[in-house]
Amino acid sequence: MSVPGSADVVVIGGGAIGTSIAFHLAEAGVRDVVLLERDELGGGSTCKAAGGVRAQFSDRINIELGARSLAAFARFGQRPGQEIDLHRVGYLFLLSTPEDVESFERDTRLQNSLGVASRMIDVAEAKALSPLIETDGLLAAAWSPDDGHCTPESVVLGYARGARRHGARLFTGVTVTGVEDGSVHTDRGTITAGAIVCAAGAWSAAIGAMAGVALPVTPLRRQIIFTGPMPELAGVVPFTIDFSSTFYFHREGRGLLMGMSDPEQEPGFHLDYAEDWLPRLGAAIGVRAPGLLDAGLRDGWAGLYEVTPDHNALIGRSANFLYATGFSGHGFLQAPAVGEVIRDLYLDRTPVVDVTPLSADRFAANAAGRPEKHIV
Repeated sequence: MSVPGSADVVVIGGGAIGTSIAFHLAEAGVRDVVLLERDELGGGSTCKAAGGVRAQFSDRINIELGARSLAAFARFGQRPGQEIDLHRVGYLFLLSTPEDVESFERDTRLQNSLGVASRMIDVAEAKALSPLIETDGLLAAAWSPDDGHCTPESVVLGYARGARRHGARLFTGVTVTGVEDGSVHTDRGTITAGAIVCAAGAWSAAIGAMAGVALPVTPLRRQIIFTGPMPELAGVVPFTIDFSSTFYFHREGRGLLMGMSDPEQEPGFHLDYAEDWLPRLGAAIGVRAPGLLDAGLRDGWAGLYEVTPDHNALIGRSANFLYATGFSGHGFLQAPAVGEVIRDLYLDRTPVVDVTPLSADRFAANAAGRPEKHIV
């Protein structure tokens, strides 16, 4: 099937960010929205995500995007209309250095000033909330009860259905080969576009280069693994993160989903699952949740983070080329609010969240960028 010859807006990328943008544009009455995805919807990084949703960040913009998105996830069954299996079990950051405690104390005050119900707690309360943890070496924890996790593929499905319901056209199996002069060239034809939106995740640098816009996004493999059924699990299991190692877990069905960043992982499009990270994961588990070493493991999978130099997103506009990418691990959870922001930028409205500091231009002016510290 060929792509249409023209569109008001072409969105490149069919993950949570791209489908959210398509939905919000079409819902706002943009007449002709076309979304292009080279694989299946959500097939890039979204459906490999751990599904966490939170507003615990160190940067004001991320807090606002996260909080606004949490509210949208809570209403997702009504708008756009899809069950996403939202579990608001809370996020628990475990802290083991004085520097991290001081940082999270400061950032919790900022979160509270923006309406987020996070708070610092002592080690005993952290153990009560997440009994699987070992507390040796912990100094404190940061807790936000309204955070949690949901199902990424259901979010994509909901936004895709909603976008189509409002008249958007979504095409899968289409590869973009060029972007220039208001045209998007693909392996199924060329589309003349009034505006083009890059929501291509880890593949965004190439799209930006085609359009003449530098998008410093680097792909980095992240892996997760699952335990088998754990009948001994009782009650709520919060999304628990050992901040010093980045080891995390949350409940998934009758067992747990587990993951962590791997400091030995080389950047690049490494899409295959590899077991060489398991000894490092096992060491982190042995320190923070040693009981899980006896849990049976099932197969995991690999996905890609889209990393920027300061671990903060790139959101902005250059003429008729808009972009929302480089979320460094928090794109899925911010997708609802980012869809609203791109809608507003396209319609020349004041965005629901001021994302001006996230323009890609910040790296030309200041190599340090705008660092986000609460990265997992």
